This record gives sequence, structure tokens and C-alpha cells, in this order.
Amino acid sequence: MGETADADGDGDPPPADTDGEGTSPGEDGTDRSAGSEGGRAYAGLPGAFPYAFRTSSSTLFRSYVLLGGLAVLLIALFMALALVVLFGATAGAAGGSLTLSRAFYVVVALLAAGPLLAPVLLVARRHRTASDDANALDGESGDRYDALLALSGYLFVGALYVGLVISVPPAQQEPVSGALAPTVAFLYGLPPLAGLLPPALAAGIVGLAHRLAR
Repeated sequence: MGETADADGDGDPPPADTDGEGTSPGEDGTDRSAGSEGGRAYAGLPGAFPYAFRTSSSTLFRSYVLLGGLAVLLIALFMALALVVLFGATAGAAGGSLTLSRAFYVVVALLAAGPLLAPVLLVARRHRTASDDANALDGESGDRYDALLALSGYLFVGALYVGLVISVPPAQQEPVSGALAPTVAFLYGLPPLAGLLPPALAAGIVGLAHRLAR
């Protein structure tokens, strides 16, 4: 009888725990399906674009996903062509100056593409985080955040174009007629280095929009 009571006393933990599956929220997570959906929502930079487009309900932001992706592809294509032309024109040049020129092209590409990618990456990250917490993101605040990031992205695209117009060499400047002629003439008259200012200011506005809207 004593041995039987001891055996019964030693077996206090319920038998259902012997499998160890789904018994402890801390081990497997409170909601495994929600966690896996957030963690596997997208993989890397290319997956962020379709994920952000799919999860956002802002039409303005969805349009920016398409435009931003196209702009980044064009920048990558132009920079690749520029490097090919640079290699061909400096085939017999010294290594030091050539390496510096290549690095300059890469830096310019990163500075141009980074703010273009930022709105898409930030929105994708926000929605992925919200998938793990139902209370982290409501519809109204999510739409406001997505729309503000899209507006800041469009602003950067416009600022990048203005910067390119300012930096056009005088020998390649073409006369412009119409309502925009005075504006283009004013931009042509600015020093080329001033072309860096509009994109730099617009990139700062992208970061400011992220801080204010989150």
C-alpha cells in the first residue's frame, strides 16, 4: 500500500505533458502560425516589394511600390551602363584613379537608390511586425503611415529629377519652351554642386515622415 501511494505521489505531473508538444506557450510561442507568417512573410529585398504591395491598403503607397521599384531598376541599369563605358574609356589608365571613379559611381548609386527603397522597406517591416501583434497596427494609422511614406518617396523622386536638371553640363543643356521654361532656365543657372541639395533634403524628409507617422 505504501509503495503504491508513493508511486502515485511521484506521478503528479499530468500524463498529457509527456509529449511536450503545444503544452508551453513559452517554448513554441503563443501563436506559432502568426509568428511564422510574420517571420516568413518575405525574404530579402526583392520579396519586400510584393509583400508591401499586398499588405498595404493605401492606393497611393501601392502606386509608389511600382514606381519605386521601376526607378531602382533604372538606376541600377544606368549605373551598370556607366561603369561599362568607364571601363572602355579607361582601359589603359592607372589603377588608382580608375578605382576611385568606380567607387564614386557605386556611392552615387547607393545614395540615389537608398531613399527610394526606404519607404517600401519601412512599410514592409511595419506590416510584418504587426502580423505578430493584432493590436500593433490598426487600419487608420496603417493607411496614414503608408500614405505619408509614399508621399515622401514621390517627393524624393521629384527632387532627384530636379538635381539631375541642375547638374546637366552647359554643353548638354537644351532650350525649353512653355510654362516650365523659366523654372528650367533657373535650374540650369545654378552651380552643378547645387544638384546635390534637393535629393539630400528629400531624403531627410523620408526619415522625418517615418518618425512622425509611426
